[in-house]
Amino acid sequence: MKISIPSLLPLVLFLLLMQLSKATNGDFVQCLKSYTQNSTSISQLIYTPDNSTYTTVLQFSLCNLRHAPLPDSQKPLVIVTPVDESQIQTVIFCSRRHDLQVRTRSGGHDFEGLSYRTTTNISFVLLDMINLRSINVDLATTTAWVQSGATVGELYYSISQKSTTHGFPAGLWGNVGIGGLISGGGYGMLLRKYGLAADNVIDARMVDVNGKILDRTSMGEDLFWAIRGGGGSSFGVILSWKIKLVEVPPIVTIFAIDKTLEQNATALIHKWQSVAPYVDKDLNIKIQLTCILSNTSIRED
Repeated sequence: MKISIPSLLPLVLFLLLMQLSKATNGDFVQCLKSYTQNSTSISQLIYTPDNSTYTTVLQFSLCNLRHAPLPDSQKPLVIVTPVDESQIQTVIFCSRRHDLQVRTRSGGHDFEGLSYRTTTNISFVLLDMINLRSINVDLATTTAWVQSGATVGELYYSISQKSTTHGFPAGLWGNVGIGGLISGGGYGMLLRKYGLAADNVIDARMVDVNGKILDRTSMGEDLFWAIRGGGGSSFGVILSWKIKLVEVPPIVTIFAIDKTLEQNATALIHKWQSVAPYVDKDLNIKIQLTCILSNTSIRED
């Protein structure tokens, strides 16, 4: 039986692509080592599927258990956990050289897993910002510089160590990364008075696709507007944010009321819709719908 050359081409191309994908992992890592001053140091920050700790690093902040464990086709080719800005520039450079997509993870609270997995079989590098989490609060200017790897809880704690009358309008979940919160349009209980977290950002530092570090002045107002709520990783790697602190009372009052449908929760929600937008901006009323186990039979209406 004769096999024509054209019929062999798909198989040859497939094997060639498989070989290239295997080589890409090593080539990318070698590129990082070659363009980093301390290759030993960068080696300790790189995780490939061959490393015993790769899965632990990949899944440590996973919030949606639907994505655990991840199939191999969805996993990053390499995980890099940089400790300084120059290493991020090198990751961008080597990713471009080897045609790899870069995905940035700050807190990993993304329930869809877009920061650490792919559903399109695209080879990508996971840039985990966990080591870049410094926070510098300056009460003299009522501002703070916060690196993208810091969490909401860490920011709240850092502010509270300096002042009991200052805060920041971020979210409710303490383990959410600041990078994703601000770039994704996050908000919290201070929303009505101070707006979104992104509304209170006055400067930022980011690495663009060319590996250049930009601030608000050098990136321009259009890009500065886009990264605040438009998905920062769509435009580059956000290194840090300069935020404006807001005034808060030293003591606040918080309480919750639980109602089921059988207890006329529908009427309560209707009332909330007509009242919540008009009360004083120092008061925030939140409705949260939750599924619970009930002994009551299912309603037929």
